[in-house]
Amino acid sequence: MKRVRKLFYLAIFLLAAPALSGCLLLAAGGAGAYGGYKMKEEGYTVQNPVTKEKSSNQRN
Repeated sequence: MKRVRKLFYLAIFLLAAPALSGCLLLAAGGAGAYGGYKMKEEGYTVQNPVTKEKSSNQRN
């Protein structure tokens, strides 16, 4: 009986793993997009290399 239960849990894991990997990729993409949005709010631009825009009221 324990062997059947182990096989059942293994089957559920093997069926659920591909679905969860898609969710993880979606969550990682969302986190990256949010980070980019917050950096843009702080004045950073996406260039090579990443730099911060200088505004007229900032002194550096």
